[in-house]
Amino acid sequence: MADMVSVYMSTPPIARTVATAVFLCSVGVYTGMLNPEPFIFHYSRLTQFPPALYLIVTSFLLTGSGMSVLFDTYFVFTYLSQLETGNSKFSKKEDMIWYLFFLACVILPLNAFFTGGYLLLHALLIALCYTATQDQRGMNAHFYIITIPAQLMPYCLLLVQLLFPNGWESLKIGLTGLIAAHLHDFLTRIYPEFGHGPNLIPTPRFLSWIMSTPAVQNTVYGQSTAPSNSGGRTGPLPDSWRTKGPGRRLG
Repeated sequence: MADMVSVYMSTPPIARTVATAVFLCSVGVYTGMLNPEPFIFHYSRLTQFPPALYLIVTSFLLTGSGMSVLFDTYFVFTYLSQLETGNSKFSKKEDMIWYLFFLACVILPLNAFFTGGYLLLHALLIALCYTATQDQRGMNAHFYIITIPAQLMPYCLLLVQLLFPNGWESLKIGLTGLIAAHLHDFLTRIYPEFGHGPNLIPTPRFLSWIMSTPAVQNTVYGQSTAPSNSGGRTGPLPDSWRTKGPGRRLG
């Protein structure tokens, strides 16, 4: 049991957290332990007072029923892990959080005005797949039993939806995720690289401030906060005293 916990905790933290939330919320809803209402998106709930702002997060935590619970959770974890550990655009946790927030802010209005979709995890999954595979051009990926160029994976995930009930509706929802991911790629990479302009949606500084919390270390006595390293000099004296020189012994 301890080995399983250690393996679980060694996975990328954002991917681990999101995938766990998707799995637990989906299992809870489909077993009747959770009310599905907080996970169903409708734009009118954002315009009411007070607005249901939690939908910005919860609308992306419910999979389809049946085996979709396992497959969608697996794909969400896989693509988020690839982005979190192997993509230079997300070198910091706040970059990944800002990316997910941007996707939500694009996917939600697109579905509100054009598709009427209310289960939006598939749109997020397509967006994650698109972003993850942009750095894999020239590589191959396995899609079920066939091998395809990696950058075609999001389009295959879109088209396979047509084989399932309500496939056309799922395809339209998935397209909103593709649009959101492409827009993010254009604003953060394509325009700065080819248009010689700035990153138009940089990660806000307040997110970096929130994430720059002191490190917490586990000790045999509990938890302790690691002090910041300011110039490599430590000790009980305040910083203003340390600037007065090494000092001399009296007597």
